[in-house]
Formats: sequence, structure tokens, C-alpha cells
Amino acid sequence: MKLPRGFLASGVRAGIRKKRPDLGLIVAEDGANAAAVFTKNRFQAAPVVLSKSALKKSGGRVKAVVVNAGCANAVTGTEGTNAAKRVRRRAAELLKCGEEEIFLASTGVIGVVLPDKKLRDTLPDAITRLSAGGGDAFSQAILTTDVGPKVAQATYTMGGKRGRVVGIAKGAGMIHPNMATMLAFVMTDANVAPAALQKSLKVAVDQSFNSISVDGDTSTNDTVLLLASGKLGVTGDLADFQRALNDVCRQLAWMIVRDGEGATRVMELEVRGARSDRDARAAAHAVATSPLVKTALHGGDPNWGRILAALGRSGARFSVKRVSLKAGPVQLVANGEPVAYREKDAAKVFARERVPIVLDLGGGNASTVVLASDLGHDYVSLNADYRS
Repeated sequence: MKLPRGFLASGVRAGIRKKRPDLGLIVAEDGANAAAVFTKNRFQAAPVVLSKSALKKSGGRVKAVVVNAGCANAVTGTEGTNAAKRVRRRAAELLKCGEEEIFLASTGVIGVVLPDKKLRDTLPDAITRLSAGGGDAFSQAILTTDVGPKVAQATYTMGGKRGRVVGIAKGAGMIHPNMATMLAFVMTDANVAPAALQKSLKVAVDQSFNSISVDGDTSTNDTVLLLASGKLGVTGDLADFQRALNDVCRQLAWMIVRDGEGATRVMELEVRGARSDRDARAAAHAVATSPLVKTALHGGDPNWGRILAALGRSGARFSVKRVSLKAGPVQLVANGEPVAYREKDAAKVFARERVPIVLDLGGGNASTVVLASDLGHDYVSLNADYRS
């Protein structure tokens, strides 16, 4: 896929992973305005800490993004921080820019110090291979347990001109609201200041990456970075740009959940009628992370009692006499009591790749939507053998 104007990318093998590319590079030819959101895990990886600080120091300007797979460089203390700094310094030297303009991201095993020499030695090759069509190679180089790459794009109109938004992500496990073992890099040719970009990114992330769950875990390395090259050449109302950005982030979020480790289907859970946003989120997250709900989903079993049991322990405020539940067009519960329905009709809905569930608390106007994958045998197998 061709990147938006002003961006080049590449993906090469540095030797951290066996027989797979593991070093991705994005370069903004003339620099880019930037905004980012990061994991809320207290154990934040060295690249997260350094990139947060660099964005503040540069005033939201980024020249290049250096990403590695195979090593998270998290919970590695001073040694891990120094390793990341050496990679950043080498990238800045090669690209002739300030170190604060280099954005770092890592994914992989926690507790292992980054083998930075491998990255530093491979960076010249990554730079040589940079191209406007390098997004595909980059998307392959950042994967861990993903089945495949995740790339999305959309167009927008600003000031009478048509621009593009392209996003590349990775993630399959440790996925939960407040983000997870996922990295996402979104590029656009829009001419938008860093502060406005940050506002736009928060809106997009809240309805995408912060509304998905695979296993209820949140990682140490989660990062979503938005880069704007300004090559569109005009400014204007951001409404259509926001729509395109939302679209790209939602596409990537769907791909991450569908690619959840061992996943076969996705529940699209809409909670309606909550008293507050907090109540809606509490209800949705309890259902989305329930192992009993997720295993029933894996089996295509419309065992709706598990959904209500999860709601009951969620901490959300509601009256049990007002709760209703639907699976697709099939009404399962109304006003807290089961209704007559044909089991085979409900089973058909639960057998879909995308299972729509509407949980109405009947107590207010707040609502939320969360995407959650099922939980099956392959998830256990993948994570039991992750380091072997």
C-alpha cells in the first residue's frame, strides 16, 4: 500500500526474531506533526517512557519511527533504557535530526533487554530500503503472534482537496480497553497542528482501540501514534478528517480483535440504557472479559445467562426488572425475564463470525460499544508456548 504524501517506510530483518523481519522504520521526509496515546500500565516499557518525553521536548514533531518486534524492552531498568537510547541516537545520526525527533516502539517478550546492536547495525539497510510503498514491509516487521498484518486506509476532503489516512497496526493478545499489546501507526498528509491532532486522536481511540477486548490484559508497550506531514498544503474544517481517522482506527481495532489469539468470532456488544457512561463501560467490560461468556461465544452457544451473570457483578447501577437482551433480531430477555424464542434462531446468531448483542439496562441514555473475541483452545496453546 502506498503511504500518504511525505512518508516512506521499510521493514527488514535485524536478527531478534528467527527468520522473520523484526525492524520497521517510518520516515517523514520533511518531518511531521505528531500526537500519541500510550498504555496506562504502571510498568511502562523503555520506548514508551522515552517517546513520551521526546514528544514533549520536540513540541510534537517527529522525523522517524523505529519499531522492533521480538523484544518488548519492558521492566528492564536502566540497562533497557540505555539500550533504547543507543538505538535512538544511531537513528538520529543516520537521518541527521535531533534525538527528540526519533519515536521508538517495541513489542515482544517482557523482561528482556533490547539487543540494540542488532538494530543499530541494521538501521542503514532499513534506511536504504525506504519507499512510499514500504508500508507492506513495515506491517510485516512489527508482528508478533498476529496471524497477519493489519492495514487500513480512508480518504477525506479538506479545503477543497482530497487527502488520505493510512494506518498500520499489530496486536492479537493482551488486548483490553486502555489499549494492550498493540501498536498502531497512523499517517496522513493533513496539515494539522499537534494540539488539534491530539484531540482528534483521543476521539478516534476512545471509539476503537479503547473499545476492544481479547483477554482482559493490558500490556506495557501499547502505543498509538498519529503523524501528519502537512503535504496536503491547505487547512480547513477537521470534520471529514476526523471521520476518516475514526474509520481507519475502527478498521484496525476490528482486525486486532478478529485476529485475537485463536479467535474464531467476535462479539459486538452494545450496552444501552445506562445511567452514566461509567455504568455503560462497567457493564460492557464485565461481559466482554468474562471467560464464561467468551467460551460460550467460541462454542456458538447462546447461553445468555452468562451475560446477565457478568452484568450482575459488573458494579454498574441498574434495576434487574428493566434489563433486556437481544442477539441480533432474537429477543432473549425482556424486563428481567426470559421470553419465548426458538433456540435454533439464537444459535444461528451465535454461529456468525460477528455476533451482535444488545444489552439494555433500561435506566438512562448512556451507551457504549465494545468488540470482544471468543476464547478457545488455541489461545491457551499459543500463550503457554509463547517463549518456547
